[in-house]
Amino acid sequence: MKRVALIHRLSGVALALFLPIHFWALGKGLEMDAFLRWTEQPLVKLAEWGLVVLLAAHLGGGLRVLAIEFLDWHEWQKSLAAVAAALVLAVGLAFALAL
Repeated sequence: MKRVALIHRLSGVALALFLPIHFWALGKGLEMDAFLRWTEQPLVKLAEWGLVVLLAAHLGGGLRVLAIEFLDWHEWQKSLAAVAAALVLAVGLAFALAL
């Protein structure tokens, strides 16, 4: 499960780096026409998709940490972690397809 902990940490660092840029972009929303044209760029859409995937991965990692702290860790939980990882990817893919 070391890979899951690494993903949780890396997604947290990536979110910490990305969110200030994201908030800057939201602040640009005051200039609505220019902002809307800017958000149509493929790189911006990709970044938004990445943000959703990072948030889902970070949430999954946080839930794993809570499970480790408050539940007895059993073999079946490894399967549950794999299902959670698949769910994270599904959420990200669903968001990407909705763009």
